[in-house]
Amino acid sequence: MARHTEDRPPAEPVLVPRWVQMVLLPVAIAGAYLLLKTAGSILLLFIIAGLIALLLNPFVALLQRARVPRGAAVALVMIGLLASLTGLGFLLANPISEQVSGLQRDIPNYVDDANKALANVQDWLDRKGINLEIKQEGETALQTIGERVAGGAGDVVIFTRDAVQRLVEAGFALILIVVLSIYMMIYGDRIGAIARGVVPPGDGTPEDDFPARVQKALFSYVRGQLLFSLIMGTSAGLLLYVLGSIGIFPEGKTYAVAFGAWFGFAELIPYVGPVIGGFPPVVLAALSDTPIDAVWLIIAFAVLQQLEGHVVAPNVFGQALRINPLLVIFALLLGGQIAGLLGALIALPVAAILRETIVYLREHLRFQSWDLPAQPPLERCPECGAQIPLDAVACPACGSELADRDAAAAAAASAPG
Repeated sequence: MARHTEDRPPAEPVLVPRWVQMVLLPVAIAGAYLLLKTAGSILLLFIIAGLIALLLNPFVALLQRARVPRGAAVALVMIGLLASLTGLGFLLANPISEQVSGLQRDIPNYVDDANKALANVQDWLDRKGINLEIKQEGETALQTIGERVAGGAGDVVIFTRDAVQRLVEAGFALILIVVLSIYMMIYGDRIGAIARGVVPPGDGTPEDDFPARVQKALFSYVRGQLLFSLIMGTSAGLLLYVLGSIGIFPEGKTYAVAFGAWFGFAELIPYVGPVIGGFPPVVLAALSDTPIDAVWLIIAFAVLQQLEGHVVAPNVFGQALRINPLLVIFALLLGGQIAGLLGALIALPVAAILRETIVYLREHLRFQSWDLPAQPPLERCPECGAQIPLDAVACPACGSELADRDAAAAAAASAPG
C-alpha cells in the first residue's frame, strides 16, 4: 500500500479561472481595508516597532559579525540604547532643571507685573468713563496660571481618572512597542528573507538589496531630523540669548538653554512645532513688566521660522528624504488625519520607506505595453472619396460596390495616355 502511494503522481494544482480572480481581487482589497481600519491602533504600534527595529538592526548585525549570537546582540543593543538615553537625560537634566526651577520661582513675579499692568489699564478705562471690568477677571486668570505653573515640582500635574487611564494605556503601549521591536530584531533575518522573496530580486550587491535600501532611507530621515532639531534648538537658544543681552526679554538670556532645548524638541512635531517651541518665552514676555517684548519675540520667531522653512529644512531634508515638498505636506496631513499627532510624527519616515520601495520596484519591474492594435491600411473610395479598408467590398459611406476595383485600376493603368 505504501509502495503504491509512493508511485502515485503528485496532485495537479487547481486552476482558478480568470473571472474568479477578478471577483476575488476586489473582495480581498475590501477585506484588507476593513481589517486595517478595525486594527488601526494595533497597526500603528507595529509600524512604530518596525521603525525602531529597522534603526537598531544594523547595530545587531555589527555585533553578529563579532561572533555574538543574535539573541545576545539584541539584548546588548537594547541595553545600550537605554543606557544612552539615561546618560543623555542625566547630562541635560542638571542645566535644564536648574533653569526650569528658576523659572518656576519667577512666575509669581511675572503674575504680579501682569496684575499691575491690568490695574493701570483698568484705571485708564475708569478715567475715560468706559464701563468695562477687566481687572478682576484678569487677576483671577493670572492667579490660576501662576498657581498651576509654580505649584511645585511634585504637584505640577494633578492626574484625574481619565489622565491616569491614559497614562496606563500609554505605558502598556510603550512596553508592547519595546517587546515587538525586540522580536522583530530577533527574527530580522527571516523578515528580510520574506521581503526579498516578495519583491523582484536585485543584482546581489548591498546597494541593490531591498531591505538594506529601506533601512538606509530610514537612517537618512532620522539623521536629517536630529540634525534639523539640533540646528533649530541651538538657533532659538542663541536668538534668545542675544535678545536678552541687548535688553529685549532679559529672561531669555537666563533661560536660553531650557528654551532652546524645548524648541529643538518641539521641532520633532510637524507644522505646529515652531509655535509650540516659541509659546513659553512669548507668554513670559507678555506677563513681564515690558509686554512689548512679546511682540519683538513674535517677530524674531517668525524670522527664524522663515529661515527654517526656506533655508534649513530644504537643505537638511532635501538630502534625507529626496521627496517632493508637496508629497511631504500630503504625507504629514494624511498621517495626522489617520492617527492624529502620532500619525504626523511617523508620516515622514513611512513616506521615506514608501519612496524607496517605489523606486526599487520601478527599477526592477517592467509592465507589458497596453498599446492599441494598429489600424488596417486605408484607401479612398473612387466614388465619394471616403477612407475605407483595403479589403472592403463596398464603401460604407456611399454603398458603391468595390469588388472589381482591381480590374478597374488595371484598365486605367493600361489605357493610353
